[in-house]
Amino acid sequence: MPFDPTETLAQLVAIASVNPMGRATSEPPFGEARLTDYLEQTFRRLGLAVERQRVAPDRDNLIARLDGHLPPQRGGPVILLDAHQDTVSADGMTIAPFTPEIRQGRLYGRGSCDVKGGMAAILSAVARLADERPAGMATVLVSCTVNEEDGFSGARALAEFWSDPSRGIIPRPPDAAVVAEPTGLDVVIAHKGIVRWKCQTHGRAAHSAHPERGDNAIYKMARVVSTIERYARTILGTTQTGQSCDADLGPATLNVGTIHGGSGVNTVPDRCAIEIDRRLLPGEQPEQARRQLIDYLAASDLGFDIEHGPPYAYGPALAAGPNRAPADRLRQIAGEVAGRGRQRAVRYATNAALFAEAGVASVVFGPGCIDQAHTEDEWIELDQVRLAAEIYYRLCLEIEAAP
Repeated sequence: MPFDPTETLAQLVAIASVNPMGRATSEPPFGEARLTDYLEQTFRRLGLAVERQRVAPDRDNLIARLDGHLPPQRGGPVILLDAHQDTVSADGMTIAPFTPEIRQGRLYGRGSCDVKGGMAAILSAVARLADERPAGMATVLVSCTVNEEDGFSGARALAEFWSDPSRGIIPRPPDAAVVAEPTGLDVVIAHKGIVRWKCQTHGRAAHSAHPERGDNAIYKMARVVSTIERYARTILGTTQTGQSCDADLGPATLNVGTIHGGSGVNTVPDRCAIEIDRRLLPGEQPEQARRQLIDYLAASDLGFDIEHGPPYAYGPALAAGPNRAPADRLRQIAGEVAGRGRQRAVRYATNAALFAEAGVASVVFGPGCIDQAHTEDEWIELDQVRLAAEIYYRLCLEIEAAP
């Protein structure tokens, strides 16, 4: 039952799967649940073994298995193909987000690039493998994970899932993992990690006619933000990895992304909160990086207390080196099929680092360009989706079991 990548992508985009990002999942179109149901039905029609893994209420990872030519128990290779189900919000889009439209070789819609184009290519490749059952095919695990856009909890749960030998759907940890993201058909061998947390200042409320009777928490936070900016410029701006991919990764970075404070213009605010996004280099640990900023703020002696919440989203960086075998094979295949496939590093974070942390050689590869992800008119080149399907298919025939 071969799948056309374009038709498959259109069906995926039409199913809204917006990450709730803390909002109520009962309000459509939030949540991945409808897409999970569609994917389960699709895999069952292909005759694959399927299992759901509950990550949060109404948010399930979906894992499917296509048995290979040689069983894993007898030394046959196992490859994991992963694509996350969730997309970012459709707020502010200038096109109909869930009505896919094809124009000039591109498909437009929320999630088309990040990352339903990659998911469509994987589904097409696996459907072809299930139909042809070619000799030498690896056992293929397909994971459709939740909550990639807001903390990687789906990937973290999946990595724990395959470590349990009682799970029949996953006979043993994969020999290699390929995570679909828009890499332009290049092979990403390293990327940054993240840690995010909230920070608050506290004051004392008062009527704005007598501001001297209050203690303005926004004024305090302004000093905190100024100090963070100085830290990002003078400390982080000079931090490098010492690896050959420094030019792609760049330095460690930090961003204050939101600020909230006050209850009304006529009231002295008694609290103010910001959210901090710290991007990690390979070798940096999330809590250590977070603690470095907290200590810097404390040493700056601003004259008031700063409350730091626990990390609410974190993921390690992906380091080059352990993934060389699958990366080299994938680069060769991509070069033969598409004339692309250079190996490089990127500055965003992905599920691959969670799989690598669990001991699986992991790379990032897929159709589309990151510049089109999360945009107001998100789109993907359909030719890349078709090429990616062929590359995924061939990789499943040529991957080798880890020594």
